Amino acid sequence: MSIKPPVPPFDTETATRKVRMAEDAWNSRDPDRVIQVYTEDTCWRNRCEFPQGRDAVRAFLQRKWARELDYRLIKELWAYTGNRIAVRFAYEWHDDAGQWYRSYGNENWEFADTGLMQRRFASINDLPIRADERKFFWPQGSRPEDHPGLSELGL
Repeated sequence: MSIKPPVPPFDTETATRKVRMAEDAWNSRDPDRVIQVYTEDTCWRNRCEFPQGRDAVRAFLQRKWARELDYRLIKELWAYTGNRIAVRFAYEWHDDAGQWYRSYGNENWEFADTGLMQRRFASINDLPIRADERKFFWPQGSRPEDHPGLSELGL
């Protein structure tokens, strides 16, 4: 059985670290990397999709990043208790026609004792934006430590 520290129960430091680790993995846009932090039987709700299991999540992420181009994500800890973490997030992306979006949302996460996420519930809204309204600028990959977070950006 795989263990992915930090493991529950979470405190402020470990919950914050777990959120940043998730942000970094998602910013890689590598489905094979991302799915490693989920249990084999993970259950999701993402908008109107309900993938179950790592294979379904991998396929979901492949479709997502084929559509959401130049994706950049920022997550922020909202609350935590025991083996659960709530986050708010925003990400910017554009479609193949060049229309930019900022997608806002909340996620509720539940973790197994191993630190792997077993349940993820996401609610997301998309806001079309102009290219000059973008706020997330960094090369593909992890957000640099000195790049502002959501609160600093007023989002």
